[in-house]
Amino acid sequence: MTAPLRVIQWTTGNIGTRSLHAIATRPDMELVGLYAYSPDKVGRDAAELAGLPAPTGVLATDDVDALLALRPDACVYNPVWSSVDELCRLLEAGINVCSTAGWITGGKLAPEERERVGKACERGGSSMFGSGAHPGFTNLMSIVGSQMCETVDRITVTESVDCSTYASGPTMAAMGFGKELDTPGLEESVRRESEVFAEAAAMTADALGATLDRLTFAADFTVATGDSDLGFMTIPAGTIAAVQGYHRGWVGEKNIVAVGFQWTMGQHVDPPFKLAHGHVIKIDGRPSANIRVRVLPPADWDEPGYMGAGMIYTAMPAVNAVPAVVAAAPGIATFKDLPLITGRFVV
Repeated sequence: MTAPLRVIQWTTGNIGTRSLHAIATRPDMELVGLYAYSPDKVGRDAAELAGLPAPTGVLATDDVDALLALRPDACVYNPVWSSVDELCRLLEAGINVCSTAGWITGGKLAPEERERVGKACERGGSSMFGSGAHPGFTNLMSIVGSQMCETVDRITVTESVDCSTYASGPTMAAMGFGKELDTPGLEESVRRESEVFAEAAAMTADALGATLDRLTFAADFTVATGDSDLGFMTIPAGTIAAVQGYHRGWVGEKNIVAVGFQWTMGQHVDPPFKLAHGHVIKIDGRPSANIRVRVLPPADWDEPGYMGAGMIYTAMPAVNAVPAVVAAAPGIATFKDLPLITGRFVV
C-alpha cells in the first residue's frame, strides 16, 4: 500500500468545505494544510469548518509560506475566482493544483498570463488541472458520449437550473442578476464572467479532433415580475432574474460546439425557456443522443434543501482527479491528458 497523498485545501467557502470534507475522509489522502481567506476562520480546526465529527489537528491559516513549507503533493484550489499569482506560487513550489475556480484550459487568460502558469509548472515539475460540475464533468460526459457516434455534427451542453439557493451574491451579480436590463456593457460583462465556458467549448472541440476558427457569445435576459428577497441578495421587480447564454465554437460557418447556461433567480420570472433542473447534453450526429444529468441527494441526506448535493458534485471532479494529476507530466492538463477519473467505493 502506497503512502497517502499529502494535500492542502485552499479556501473554505461553499465548494471548499465540500472538498475539505472529502480530503479529510479519504484513506488515500492526508489533509496536511488549510488556507482560509476570512480572518474569523484562521486558527479553527478543519473539522469545525467541514462538519467532521472529530478534530483533525489541521488548523486554518492565511500564512501561504507556511503552507508551501509543508511540501504537499497537491492543492485542491476552490476560491470564487482564481489568481494567477497564487497558482504560480503553488506550482513553482512543486505543488500540483486541482481547481474548480474558473479553470478548464486557462484559455481565457491573456497569453502572457497563461504562459506564466505553464512556466511555473515547468519550474516546479507540477501540473495544473481544472474541472467542476459545469463546465467540467458535463463536458467530459459529452466527450465520452460521442464514443457511440460514427460522426458528430454538434455538441450542446446546458446547465438549466434555478440558482436561488446558491448563496453567492458576488457571483450572481457578476452574471447580471439584479441589474437593470439597459446596464451598459451587460452582455460583454457576462461573457467575460462566464468565459470559462468558452474554454470548455474549445477543449471539447480539441478532444474530438476539430480546430475552431472562432468563438462567439450571445445572451438573452429576462426581468423579474416582482420582488424576490433571497437572503443573500435581492432581485427587485424589473431587474434581471433569468439569463440564457452560450459560448459557441465555429469551424467556418458551422457551429460545432456550444456550452452555456439557463439560470433563473427567484420565483417572479417567466423566462423563454423551460428549466430542466439539471444538465442537458445534446449530441447531434450519427446517431444522435440526449443525456440529462440530475443531482439527487442520498437516502440519508440531512441538510435543508438540495443545494449541498450540487456543491459536492462541483467539488468532487477536482478532488477525485488528485491522484491522476499528481502522476501526470508537468504542465497544464485537461481531460485529454489524464486517464479515467472515478469516485471511490466506501466499504
